[in-house]
Amino acid sequence: MDALTWFGLVAVSAMLVCYAFERRGRVWVLGFAASCALGSVYGFLQGAWPFGVVEAIWSVVALRRFMG
Repeated sequence: MDALTWFGLVAVSAMLVCYAFERRGRVWVLGFAASCALGSVYGFLQGAWPFGVVEAIWSVVALRRFMG
């Protein structure tokens, strides 16, 4: 696996872990927002721009949940 694939694997794995623990505290919501942002970067770098756009939207939604 190349570095980009590893980056995507880490980003999506972090997203899954943070999503699973969201109810345990607000810090997990922030972690989910950050991992979605990383997933978005991965999607754009990979050339899968629809994935990048959707992950960017999820990042904003999670960040708003964290702040609100």
